[in-house]
Amino acid sequence: MKHSLSLAGMEKLLKKSGALRISDKAKEAFREVLEEIGEDLGKKAIKFAEHSKRKTIKSEDIRLAHRH
Repeated sequence: MKHSLSLAGMEKLLKKSGALRISDKAKEAFREVLEEIGEDLGKKAIKFAEHSKRKTIKSEDIRLAHRH
């Protein structure tokens, strides 16, 4: 399975959150969870764009999807 997010990116996010050390398994788990959240957010954003009779997802669709 090809992932959209890199493990290096996961490490950066976790370190930005305050983690000192992160195992490879933790980075992989974090990536899986974020990809699931991202897919769900994307599906919601698509619905907001379609409701506005657009095919293009805009930043406002992403923000609305995040709030709902």
